[in-house]
Amino acid sequence: MNRRHFLRWSMLGGGALALGPAFWRRAYASPAGPGPSPYGPLSDTPDGNGLLLPAGFSSRLLARSGAPVPGTSYPWHVNPDGGACFATPEGGWVYTSNCEFIPGGTSAIRFNGNGDIVDAYSILSGTLVNCSGGPTPWGTWLSCEEFDGGRVFECDPQQPSQGVSRPALGTFAHEAVAVDPDGHRLYLTEDRTNGRFYRFTPSSWPSLSGGILEAARFRSDPFAGGPVSWVRVSSLLPASLQPSAFLTTVFNGGEGCWYDSGTVYFTTKGDNRVWAYTVANSRLEVLYDDDLYPGSPLGGVDNVVVSRSGDLYMVEDGGDLQVCLITPERMVSPFLQVLGQEGSELTGPAFSPDGQRLYFSSQRGNNGLGLTYEVTGPFR
Repeated sequence: MNRRHFLRWSMLGGGALALGPAFWRRAYASPAGPGPSPYGPLSDTPDGNGLLLPAGFSSRLLARSGAPVPGTSYPWHVNPDGGACFATPEGGWVYTSNCEFIPGGTSAIRFNGNGDIVDAYSILSGTLVNCSGGPTPWGTWLSCEEFDGGRVFECDPQQPSQGVSRPALGTFAHEAVAVDPDGHRLYLTEDRTNGRFYRFTPSSWPSLSGGILEAARFRSDPFAGGPVSWVRVSSLLPASLQPSAFLTTVFNGGEGCWYDSGTVYFTTKGDNRVWAYTVANSRLEVLYDDDLYPGSPLGGVDNVVVSRSGDLYMVEDGGDLQVCLITPERMVSPFLQVLGQEGSELTGPAFSPDGQRLYFSSQRGNNGLGLTYEVTGPFR
């Protein structure tokens, strides 16, 4: 099995866009806009967990901050944030979840092949404000610290463990990271109003102990799209504080980042945009901007994951607390909504390896305590 198939099917449950990102540009030149959901409308009545879901879907509350994960003695962390799923050798999977707090770290919930919880444990501790991150094709979780001196830590999700710092990936307010298994590069977002979009090329793939860090330079109309060039930067401080800062481009509040089929998708909360970077030709374009469509269901863009059908699932920070999707036809619609948790944000979307279970958290959902959910149903 090649690296691409291993990433999509064995670990993440994500999939390729059936016709590839070039098809999106040929057939649908304009950014994505509101349209009908492939799953139909949300129910008018919340389920027992306070979620509005499409017909045929159901939810399960997996964990609550400060309380033991059901079936275990492990207390779930506060402020659950970025996460991912990883297949286990016995046919189950692990869901990882960061702790965006002081102290931070990362926890994991282990499931058997039937989806039953069998264990929960820590895979990273002694860190600060772990926001999002990203999975690697070799089965590790990259946990990112979100403060100006933040680092990336590589963690083993399969067992209780301690992550390893990867300082070559930069020192800045990290948000998320996406790995391109074909181009042997990593792409990283920075959650600051003067943040940058970064690229890391390892010196010896797949080791992350050393390599070249660069920041993007983009001078084209973002809606028409255009080429990106890359400026080498130091890994010791944010690109905005380096002498080459004027050569690189500001991306206002970088958030989620995900690689699929030759395209890196990332979001910027400062302007509520979803971006698409095509690796083969180094081309960047805006895939979605909420200013173009007043009343669009998607606002407060945050973490993103791509499903097996090529749909982009995005969780909202604020707004009306929805998980929204963008289809390959560039239609934007709500997939679910969390009720009664104003002041929270949705985080950590990830699919089980079979693509039939979606995991996410409401970071401060119940009187400030985080809630982590599983949604099951006929995902296409």
